[in-house]
Amino acid sequence: MHFMVSLMGPPFPTLINTHMKNKHQVSVEEVSISENGEELSGVVYNARIRESCRVGDVDKAMKLLAQMEALGFSLSLGSYTTVIEALGSVGRTLEAEAIFREMVHLGLKLDLRVYNVMLRSCLRKGLLELADKVLAEMDALGIGRNRATYEALVDYYGRAGRLNDVWAVIGEMSRDGFGPDSFVYSKVIGVYRDNGMWKKAMEIVREIREMGVSLDKRIYNSIIDTFGKCGELSEALEVFEKMQEEGVKPDIMTWNSLIQWHCKAGDVGKALELFSKMQEEGLYPDPKIFITIISRLGEQGKWDVIKRNFENMKCRGHQRSGAIYAILVDIYGQYGRFQGPEECISALKSEGIQPSASMFCVLANAYAQQGLCEQTVKVLQLMETEGIEPNLIMLNMLINAFGIAGRHLEALSVYHHIKDTGISPDVVTYSTLMKACIRARKFDKVPEIYEEMESAGCTPDRKAREMLQTALLVLQQRHCKYYFGCISMV
Repeated sequence: MHFMVSLMGPPFPTLINTHMKNKHQVSVEEVSISENGEELSGVVYNARIRESCRVGDVDKAMKLLAQMEALGFSLSLGSYTTVIEALGSVGRTLEAEAIFREMVHLGLKLDLRVYNVMLRSCLRKGLLELADKVLAEMDALGIGRNRATYEALVDYYGRAGRLNDVWAVIGEMSRDGFGPDSFVYSKVIGVYRDNGMWKKAMEIVREIREMGVSLDKRIYNSIIDTFGKCGELSEALEVFEKMQEEGVKPDIMTWNSLIQWHCKAGDVGKALELFSKMQEEGLYPDPKIFITIISRLGEQGKWDVIKRNFENMKCRGHQRSGAIYAILVDIYGQYGRFQGPEECISALKSEGIQPSASMFCVLANAYAQQGLCEQTVKVLQLMETEGIEPNLIMLNMLINAFGIAGRHLEALSVYHHIKDTGISPDVVTYSTLMKACIRARKFDKVPEIYEEMESAGCTPDRKAREMLQTALLVLQQRHCKYYFGCISMV
């Protein structure tokens, strides 16, 4: 997929790409040649495909797979499973399902692990209808569900804010002899928290303690995040201290949560203190937290504080973090060293840092959050130049950038491009598109997008449902105004 940009022309950049099905086709001349000019064996191909998946190079794995098939070699069951898992992790669910169906067609004996991998891939994209088919096949074949199966369902329903479904799955788990564990409890706490029912969340915590279940990192993180979201920061810090007293070491999620909620509450001083302590603990700072801190300090005009923290990071040896931190600050328009994404990427390389897909995502998101569409598109172009193909996350960011800029037609064009290239839009795609239409006051488009989301098998989350209600209310008010306007004219 190549981003050939003409933002002054059509609503969205002209995108010249090869269809997903043809993307990894190779000629016979290309196949089976190793570094020594020798033909590779099926065993070597399987090993290289698994290694490519392990390091996240899915495109290379798919090219090797095409080469294997051209030579008449077959993937092993383990390699098939690894490829499906890798494709699912980057949102390429349709390709994952095609390989899954190929396994069935070949008569391979699929075990529970393969079905769980496919189930997680479907649920990660919000494709509940496809996930239901996987579960139905498991039932038809007499393959029983295990804890991993139930936890995948709990995770999905939890992220979608569907509390009743979460409890239904927990009930089914218990009947099958799988009692709720820390993962399940942390998800329940999170659902209550995200629905504003933080007292209910705290009741769950009390129940856990009464049952004698030890609180692990996941549960502590859920409790801290719940208190933070409700503005009970002193309680969040108390739990943080208790966590350490119990010998549970805070991870990056713990620190991120505390820093984020202190920033949102306006207590930047405490956020910076936590940010400093996190580094003292030897943890690598998350660029997402940089953006939170930078934006809050920027609002207060404290650019000297930002610069001082940047220098402290470099002194602590976080050279890689420091370079990204400086660039993010610059994107927010304060240092003026870099004129655009090209200069940002060059600066990273000059520090000896090879930009990764996640770094490109951070840069694209920083531009997108400000509605800087041209710069966001440029990041995607640079990403392709580095041989990294933009994924659904990046395209969702581009929709967001156009939405913030009030350019809903371009946002819609990105959405149509996603579908045309065979990528499955996820819940984030649809929700971001709905938000773009609301910003542009195109409320009539929102119910259409919501209906497409349901038709695609994606289950709307709480935010999507709230946006739909907002749009329907506005449309109803418009209809009433039009009706009474017509009466007054008669």
